[in-house]
Amino acid sequence: MTGHLDGNALAGPLADFFSFDITTTTGRCNACGTVAEFARAMVYMSGAGTVVRCATCDHVLAVLVDTGERAWIDLAGVSAIEVRR
Repeated sequence: MTGHLDGNALAGPLADFFSFDITTTTGRCNACGTVAEFARAMVYMSGAGTVVRCATCDHVLAVLVDTGERAWIDLAGVSAIEVRR
């Protein structure tokens, strides 16, 4: 068994992975298991942030918050994201 690397080893693979338009990917809802394109989700935008809900069961898939100085994304409602190349 080989030793582990620190998180800096993820720089290249994650830069490649997150260089896509997420609306073209599919995600699996943690609540109902529906697999659908993010473009089909229901999006609620307000001053506090953006909430993305499953179009099938209304479960929260993602929350995005941007304060101008910092940004957060919570994808806790999605169990997997598929990126087609």
